[in-house]
Amino acid sequence: MRIHITDLQAGDQISQDIFNSYGLHVLSCGAIVNEHDLSRLYQHRIDYVDIEQRVPPSFEASETAADLLPPELQYKFEDAVAGCELLFKQALADGKIREEDAKESFQPLVKHFQEERDVVSLMLSMHTQDQYTYQHSVQVGMLCFYMAKWLDWSEDDQIRMGMAGFLHDIGKSRLPEDIIKKSGKLTDEEFEEIKKHPLHSYQILTDSYADADIAVAALQHHERRDGTGYPERLRDESIQPMSRVVAIADIYSAMSSDRVYQQKRDLLHVLKELYRLSFYELDAEMTLTFINRMIPNFIGKRAKLSDGRWGTIIMTHPTDPFRPLVHVDGAFIDLSVERDLEIEQISV
Repeated sequence: MRIHITDLQAGDQISQDIFNSYGLHVLSCGAIVNEHDLSRLYQHRIDYVDIEQRVPPSFEASETAADLLPPELQYKFEDAVAGCELLFKQALADGKIREEDAKESFQPLVKHFQEERDVVSLMLSMHTQDQYTYQHSVQVGMLCFYMAKWLDWSEDDQIRMGMAGFLHDIGKSRLPEDIIKKSGKLTDEEFEEIKKHPLHSYQILTDSYADADIAVAALQHHERRDGTGYPERLRDESIQPMSRVVAIADIYSAMSSDRVYQQKRDLLHVLKELYRLSFYELDAEMTLTFINRMIPNFIGKRAKLSDGRWGTIIMTHPTDPFRPLVHVDGAFIDLSVERDLEIEQISV
C-alpha cells in the first residue's frame, strides 16, 4: 500500500525500492523501517513510499531490544568499575597505584568502545545504583577518550586522555567516607576538604606515573577559564588542554548521574548547561566540539515533550541543536518552530 511519509512508522516493511529525486537509492525493497530510516527519508525529501500490509507492532519490545547495550561491553564496564575501586584502595593503602593495574582496569573497555559510536546510548545504559565515584571515573575516562578522537588527537594521546579521565578523582580515596557519601548540603569546612581532592590526585599520580600530564590533568580539572575554579584559581591558557577536556567530561558525567545529594539531569539538559558554561568557564571550542558530536547521537532516541507526549527524534536542527524535529503520533513536530514545546527527557 502507498502512504505519505508522515504516516510511515518504525516496523513498516518497504515493498518497492526508494529513490530520491536525483535517482539516488535510499532504501531497498524488503527493508524494515527504523527511526534512523525515517530521518533519512525525511532528509531526502521523500513524499510517498510503498509498504507491505501492516502487522500490529509490539513497539516497546522492539525499541528495547534494538537499544540494549551489548553484553560484552556491559561486562567490560562493570569490570572497569570494579578495577577502579581496587585502585582507590591501593592509593589509600600505598599512596600510589601501579600503572599496570590501571591499564588492566581501563584498557579492555577502551578496545570495545573504540568501535562504539553511540555515546548517548552508552551514557543512558551505563548507570548503576551505587558505587558512584568509581562509575563516574570510568564514564569520564570514556568521554575523555572520545573527546580526544573528536579533537583529532593522535591515537596515543587518545589513550592518555582516557587514562587521565579515568584517574582524575583518585585523590578522593583520601577523603573521609562520611563526606563523600553525605546526602545533605556540605558545610563550608566539608567543602574545603572536598576541594583538596585534586591536590591528592596530583600527588598520587605524580608518584605513580612518569607522564606528568596525567597528574596535571587531575590537578586542574576543577579550574575554570574565568578564574572561579580551584585549587589555584587558574585562568585561560594557564589550564592545560588535557585538564580542559577532563573538566567537560567531569561535568557531563556528574550532572547526568544519580548521586546521594542530587538526582541526575536529562542528557540534553546537561548539554545545554555545558553550552552556557562555555561562555565563561569551560574551553569554548572543546565544549562546542563535544556538543556537536553528541547531538547527532540523539537521533532515533525516545523523547518526552513538555506536554507529556513521547516521540522519536528524527533530525537535529543545524543552527538550533537543542530543538530537533520529533516524530510524535504520526506527525512531525519541529521544535525550532513550536517554541512553546521542549524536550524534558531522553530515553533509549
